[in-house]
Amino acid sequence: MAIGLVSTQAANGLWTNPSDSTLPVDFKIQGEYVGKTSAGNKLGAQVIALGGGKFQAILLPGGLPGAGWDGKNKSLLEGWVDEGRGEFEAASGKRRYLAKPADEFSATRKFPPTGHRAAGMTTDSGVAEGQYTGGETFRLEHVVRKSGTLGKKPPQGAIVLFDGSNKNEWTGGRVDAKTGLLNTDGKDIRTRRKFNNYHMHIEFLLPYKPAARGQGRGNSGFYQVDDYEVQILDSFGLEGLNNECGGIYTKRASDVNACLPPLQWQTYDVDFTNAVVKDGRKLKNTLLTIRLNGIVIHNNIEIDSKCPGSRSGPEGRPGPIRLQGHDNPLQFRNIWFVEK
Repeated sequence: MAIGLVSTQAANGLWTNPSDSTLPVDFKIQGEYVGKTSAGNKLGAQVIALGGGKFQAILLPGGLPGAGWDGKNKSLLEGWVDEGRGEFEAASGKRRYLAKPADEFSATRKFPPTGHRAAGMTTDSGVAEGQYTGGETFRLEHVVRKSGTLGKKPPQGAIVLFDGSNKNEWTGGRVDAKTGLLNTDGKDIRTRRKFNNYHMHIEFLLPYKPAARGQGRGNSGFYQVDDYEVQILDSFGLEGLNNECGGIYTKRASDVNACLPPLQWQTYDVDFTNAVVKDGRKLKNTLLTIRLNGIVIHNNIEIDSKCPGSRSGPEGRPGPIRLQGHDNPLQFRNIWFVEK
């Protein structure tokens, strides 16, 4: 990455390269932690960077989402940088979901969330140590989860849509000469081919925009046949709603929020069966099974109509895959599909 681009990105509070030397210490503190309490219970934590050296940490009994968390209980902590360490205390005060000010931000729609327990915590050199009010302590270590399908090679019979060599299968977009990655550069790009029933694999990298909130945080979309949007967004640590990463936009929330921290490569594996329409009458709804980072977030669900922003015309027609730009610098790699 050119020095000028790095400095411009840093000045704008946005980074697209995990090796960028201008990334703040916040970037190293954010992320996922796993360990146990003094009572021997497994505990996970997700630390969200909020910009300006501020954080929110979510403590998750049982482990991380999709990897042991009980799916219900959470505790929220507010944090800040102190001499290179992360210091956290129980979140308090009046808070609302995704509020811009860090001291009003909540990663849950309900505050305090179900199961909330007051706690304090310090992170240093990849280790988080803390204590719940009442005496139970915990020690967690920073982990970097990787999807089990990351880097998966196309099976026999697959058609490769992007392997880093060229963008012949796409209209729009740019292949970075240094990284070999497909960039939207903030504009929508589409496949030249049209699809109907298929399995598709795609890998994406979300930018690091810690001061942004909600839809301003790396927004994009992975449109199936240009009709049904699977959200791409930095929704790490959040609820996993239908307008967040993994959601079918306006239609259905994820069963579990499997979004990883920004600037980590993530995967979608989609099994898509298009709607069946005959003589203007719909006989079958669209069916979707989706794995985000190897975790099933939608299991053979029906989608009863198209998503907002889709192409014009009725359902049930073959269509292109669209990767939404939405004025955000999204990067993609290893894209292939197998027809069913």
